[in-house]
Amino acid sequence: MPAVSALTISARDTGSRARAGVLKTSHGEVRTPAFVPLATKATVKGMLPPEVAALGYDIVLGNTFHLFLDPGHERIARLGGLHGFMGWRGPIVTDSGGFQVFSMGHGTVADEIKGRTPHGANRQGGIVAIEEEGVRFRSYLDGSERFMAPETSMEIQAALGSDLALVFDECTPLNVPRDYTARSTERTHRWLQRCLDWHAGHGPEGQLVFGIVQGGVFEDLRIESAQAVAASACDGIAIGGSLGADKDEMHTVVGWTTAQLPEERPRHLLGIGEIDDLVRGVELGIDTFDCAMPTRLGRHGVAIVPEPDARWRIELAKGRFKASAEPILEGCSWPACAGGYSRAYLRHLLKSGELLAQRLVTLHNLRFVSDVMEALWGGIAEGRLAETAAAIRRGSSPSVLLARSASG
Repeated sequence: MPAVSALTISARDTGSRARAGVLKTSHGEVRTPAFVPLATKATVKGMLPPEVAALGYDIVLGNTFHLFLDPGHERIARLGGLHGFMGWRGPIVTDSGGFQVFSMGHGTVADEIKGRTPHGANRQGGIVAIEEEGVRFRSYLDGSERFMAPETSMEIQAALGSDLALVFDECTPLNVPRDYTARSTERTHRWLQRCLDWHAGHGPEGQLVFGIVQGGVFEDLRIESAQAVAASACDGIAIGGSLGADKDEMHTVVGWTTAQLPEERPRHLLGIGEIDDLVRGVELGIDTFDCAMPTRLGRHGVAIVPEPDARWRIELAKGRFKASAEPILEGCSWPACAGGYSRAYLRHLLKSGELLAQRLVTLHNLRFVSDVMEALWGGIAEGRLAETAAAIRRGSSPSVLLARSASG
C-alpha cells in the first residue's frame, strides 16, 4: 500500500458508494468524480488544449501503444515529454498499451458480440505470441514485429512523463472460458508486480501507478483480482477487461469489484463513458472514467442530448433536420448552440464534409459530459446525489441542473 494516498475524499453519498474528492498529481489536481477525454495520439481530436481545459477538464489520456509505434517515446521524451509535445499543461494519464495489443488478437467486445473479425486481422497488425515474458505482435503501421513486456510499457510511460501510468495487463474478451480467464488474471497479477518493481527502480519521481483488476465476468475471479491488486503497492486501482455483454452485467461486475477496493485509493473505470454508465459508475464508487465516446460521436455528427430513450444522442446528418432551425439543445450556452448554429446548418456542414461541424459537435459533446460530471459532483457534495442521478436518468439537461444548484 502506498505511504500517502493521492486522493483526498471531501464528501460521501450516504445512499451509495459515491464520493467526491481531489486527486493530486505532479501537474495539478483533478476534482473527482471526473471524466477523462482521450488524447490518443497526443491530441484530443480537433481540439486545442486550452479549449479542452475551458470545457471543464483537468486531465486527458494518452495512448501508450500508439505513441510507442509512432512517433516513438524516445522522440517525445527529447521534445519535452508528452506535456511539452502536445502542449497540455495539466495532468496526463497513459494507458499501458495492453488493451490495444490484445485487441489485435481477441478483438473488442463489440467485435465479439457482433461477430466481426478482430480489429487488425485483415491488416498488417496482429498478435504473434502471448508469453510469460510479454507479447510479440506485428505493428499495424508496417507489419514489423514488435515486443511489449510489463517493463517495456513502464519504460515507455516513464519516457512520456505522464502523471499517472497504468500497469501492463491482458485484456481478456467476453466469451473466453473461465480457466483461460483465471490463468490470464494470474499472469496479469505477476505482470503488476513486475511493473511496480521496474517503476520502483527507474520510474520518474511523482508518477503514480495504477494496478488493473481483471477477472472477466466471473465474480470469484473479480473478487480475487481486486484483493490482489489492493494488496499491492500501487497508488490507485483501475477496473478493466470485459465487463459483460450488457449494461446490467457491466454494472454488476463493477459493483463486485468496488465492494472489495480500499476506500483511500482512487478508482478508475477503463473505457466507459455512456451517460447512464457514468451515473451508475459514480454511484458504485468510481472516481474517474475514460472513453472515446464524446469525441468519436462528435466526429461522426452525433450529438449528446438529454434523451434517454434515444441513448442520449441524435444523428444530425439525418434528413429530418434538413430544415430544422433548432440548436442542438434549446437554452444551451455551449459553443455549438450559443453561436446560433441550427441543426439544419450543422447537417449541411456534415453532408458537405466540412470540419467545422466535427469541431462544433465535439465541443458540444465534451461540454455535455463535463456538465454531467459537474452535476454529479454537486449532488455528492450537497447531499442530493439520488435526486441528481434520477433527474439525469429522466432526461434533465445537466446545464439546467447546474443552474438550479447555483440558484440554491
